[in-house]
Amino acid sequence: MTTTIRDIVTADLERVIELDRRLTGTPRRNYHQKRMTAAAAEPGSFLTLAAADGPVLKGYAFAHILDGEFGGAGPVGVVDTIGIDPDHRGQGIGRKLMAALEDAMRARGIKELVTQADWTEHGITRFFQSAGFELAPRIMLERSTTNISDFDAPLAQKEQSREVDLSDPSGDDFAALSRDRVPVRSLTEADFPFMVSIDRKVTRRDRSAYYTRKIAEVTKESGIRVSLVAEIDGQFAGFVMARTEYGEFGRTQTNAVLDTIGVDPAFTRHSVGRALMSQLLTNLSSLGVEKVQTQVQWNSFELLGFLARCGFAPSQRLSFWRRLD
Repeated sequence: MTTTIRDIVTADLERVIELDRRLTGTPRRNYHQKRMTAAAAEPGSFLTLAAADGPVLKGYAFAHILDGEFGGAGPVGVVDTIGIDPDHRGQGIGRKLMAALEDAMRARGIKELVTQADWTEHGITRFFQSAGFELAPRIMLERSTTNISDFDAPLAQKEQSREVDLSDPSGDDFAALSRDRVPVRSLTEADFPFMVSIDRKVTRRDRSAYYTRKIAEVTKESGIRVSLVAEIDGQFAGFVMARTEYGEFGRTQTNAVLDTIGVDPAFTRHSVGRALMSQLLTNLSSLGVEKVQTQVQWNSFELLGFLARCGFAPSQRLSFWRRLD
């Protein structure tokens, strides 16, 4: 029987969950259910593909579209998960799924695919290589949410940093942090114009559409307060946006992903960025999230320096990309 590629439907879900359990060793029901719900609510932003012979599902792929995260200047397609039934490997099913995913992304105007994998996952990294992916010009970084007392160390123990150019959102002088001196609160819809204004100063681009979408995400997940605002003397000074995720890229544990951080250039040398990061790590730790990850363009040296001073280090994960045009 010929293998066909179609959308995943509700009746496929249990089969997808079981295949994933066989492949990863861990049931990830919540992840797959959330992906199906998101695809139903936003079909233009999510893809769920099945490779099947009649009623027999042999493989699946989940993908979504990002537009603006990690400082991106345009929409990209993200390959979240691809899995093939071990009993049906060697039949070109993975290539068919990837080809269908690429066609669907092109139809939506997407010109770039990205994904990631741990460097020890040789099977999936070989698959991405054979599918035309290359190492992306981005560095994957991470840090633990535990042992964050270093954020509150006295000034004498801190690095004496030069004043950096806050045309980059990394700007901060890393003076001794006090979250009492730089109050931090949860982000709300009312913060939208201030976020757009700071981002325009930093990036010199209007990314209103991106922040409209991110604000909507925050309000939908109001129980998970990991997007924050810093204020100085009642003025909006900076913000950080993060999200928790479970299951993307084959992960079997909950991580947090830092999407965006912005500091108003008017508040250089006020420890705004550091206060935001300290509170973010505290909140994530209280939620039981043990690790926060992000990715940075390799030549964003100021931002890399900021994250390094906040305790981030290179991850064991690799970022891959493929041009579609």
